[in-house]
Amino acid sequence: MGQEFRSGSTSSITSNVPVNRRTFFRLGGITGGGLVLGIATGGKAAFAQEAANSNLVTDYVQIRPDGKIIIMATQPEVGQGVKTSFPMLVAEELDAAWSDVDIVQAEIDATRYGSQSAAGSRGTPTQWYPHRRAGAAARAMLVEAAALLLDVDAEELRTADSTVFHDNSGRSVAYGDLSELASTLDLPDADTLRLKERSEWRLIGRPVQGVDSGKIVTGKPLYGLDQRLPGMLFANFVKSPRIGAKAVSANLDYIKTLPGVVDAFIMQGRGAPIDYVRNEPAIHSGVVIVARSTWSAIRAARLLETSWDYSTAATDTWDVHVANARQLATQAPASVHTSKGNVDAAFRNAGAVAEAFYTYPFLSHATLEPQNCTARVDGDFVELWAPTQTPQRALTELAAFFSIPETNIHLHQLRAGGGFGRRLSNDYVVEAAAIAARFDLPVQAFWTRENDMTFDFYRPGGFHAFKAAIDHNGSLAAWQDHFITFARPGSREPLRAADIPADEFPISLLENVNVTQSTMDSLMPAGPMRAPRSNALAFAVQSFLHECAVAAGRDHLEFLLEVFGEPRWLDPGNINALNTGRAAAVIRLAAEQAGWGRELPTGHGLGLAFHFSHAGHFAHVAEVSVDSSNRLTIHKITVAGDIGPVINPSSARNQVEGCVIDAISTLLGLEITFRNGRVDQQNFHQYPLGRIGITPTIDIHFIESDFDPTGLGEPAYPPVIPAVTNAIYDATGRRIRTLPVTREGFLA
Repeated sequence: MGQEFRSGSTSSITSNVPVNRRTFFRLGGITGGGLVLGIATGGKAAFAQEAANSNLVTDYVQIRPDGKIIIMATQPEVGQGVKTSFPMLVAEELDAAWSDVDIVQAEIDATRYGSQSAAGSRGTPTQWYPHRRAGAAARAMLVEAAALLLDVDAEELRTADSTVFHDNSGRSVAYGDLSELASTLDLPDADTLRLKERSEWRLIGRPVQGVDSGKIVTGKPLYGLDQRLPGMLFANFVKSPRIGAKAVSANLDYIKTLPGVVDAFIMQGRGAPIDYVRNEPAIHSGVVIVARSTWSAIRAARLLETSWDYSTAATDTWDVHVANARQLATQAPASVHTSKGNVDAAFRNAGAVAEAFYTYPFLSHATLEPQNCTARVDGDFVELWAPTQTPQRALTELAAFFSIPETNIHLHQLRAGGGFGRRLSNDYVVEAAAIAARFDLPVQAFWTRENDMTFDFYRPGGFHAFKAAIDHNGSLAAWQDHFITFARPGSREPLRAADIPADEFPISLLENVNVTQSTMDSLMPAGPMRAPRSNALAFAVQSFLHECAVAAGRDHLEFLLEVFGEPRWLDPGNINALNTGRAAAVIRLAAEQAGWGRELPTGHGLGLAFHFSHAGHFAHVAEVSVDSSNRLTIHKITVAGDIGPVINPSSARNQVEGCVIDAISTLLGLEITFRNGRVDQQNFHQYPLGRIGITPTIDIHFIESDFDPTGLGEPAYPPVIPAVTNAIYDATGRRIRTLPVTREGFLA
């Protein structure tokens, strides 16, 4: 297991750590003496106990004698800004000068850091208190050390800018000068820690530039495809363009003769990697070409001739699904999802009825950095360089794949060039390790853009046959939705992210509801994309709610606010539950800031939409115009959101702007279609991501409520599309019920 290791000037927390290969990697980046603290992964009662046990604590905060403060970034960074915002929480409670802070990506280790992932906008709510407690604990130890050094009571001391001050005597001590003494002290009990009140914050709420921004704009190697190791090989995994086909034979002997090619072989495949999250790893069947450069591997793939077995391949055709969905909408549904109240009576007594059929397509994540992973396998030790959103899951899958303990796997967490949910799955990580196991050298398994788009886990498409009853007072009296979605053959369980949550808006707010469901068989890979479910449901639901307001002859703002009723929390105390008061507040704010009700030029329109997802309350107002040639211009999106306190306004604005632009890009022209199991869109010329010209003015307003903070990378996305489609109706009187808008004859 290696020699005993003792860090010369750290506390007993990290002393006597047996050094095996994994431990060496963990400690290698944070030596240098001084005060080293761990972050507790349990509750308050467990904090002190965990900190005292070196097996449950990792080096998290280090204050060096030279005054440098090292804070570990525990979560994957995929552009959401947590590599900056979470260390800000530590630095705030520590009273550290931000200029003294360096940030290091943490080791992947659940026993030391708890859950490490970038998923579901859960990072901020789960890390809000643990990171602050870590900073508060370090500050308490530094104050205790200063009290001993200055021979004063700790209560007489204050901290600011990485310094402890004794105002009565005019003396002060820098944190670096206290680090050695502080490292000999015991960690305080969590119950004794006092976190700052909001009025005391000096760093939280202040715009801070991303810690990697300078490296990004100067092209430093941060991403997976940037990785280079001595002797590294490059692998191109060629799969059938028809999902699920198996490789039978190929012209391997010829491929091996091509310049730069080291090897070529058939990967038999393991399982069917069409389900986003599996209990065991799965690998496609296909042909692997390993070469000394990416170009050699790509060029060889173009000359590859492969025979495929299509007996288990997908047969999905999008146009057939659309036709079948329309037919199913006229038939009795297969099952009841939610039924309450007396829907039939509401329709019998209705003053008006609204009815519509909505369609939205499959979508690709289209991360700008295609999937990739670099792996080195040395006996039963696996080392990886991976831009994954779920690194701990990657360790579990690889341990199962190689039948080795997770402690034999070391994963270097890399910054990802986009995630949006695609990198929650680790298929590309398992692929890389499986390929590297055949070689004595490290191998970078890279996906071409065509591979990335053809073997995505797509946001599923779906269909809604809506019907609503409006009573004689113009109020929404009943809601009916025959939801038509996709399931695996032999199952009625919707694909991942292809379902409707039981409390989906507005189901939980209405007395008379009948939501039913029918499914169609599909073998297309499917999974969550930014704001799963909500990114699709919001378009259909919020657009149809606007249809209801029109049928009622009422202003949409007034109609929507009435649906929420009196301010209340649908599940009191649950931060993940809809709060109607918070919802109404953001709706009113967005409308006010956008000038709702003002006169507009001919051809212009305003549209409003709200959606609650991932614990974030957001409302958007879109201003658009449509000219005589049906060219759509989106002039402005006004955003109002309540996510509690905003940690880093710079990152927060970036996230909202990204959501708006991403959603507009989707609205204007993105769709994944397929014929007989083959995806039509292979690259960006067929899947036209929006360019800078589509970007409207984005006016962002936060209600910084006193609720605990929630995530932001996802909830600002869903209301964008329905706000625009409702604005199109306001401008033209034409209703958008199919996405993208090019399907309805509009030009972008």
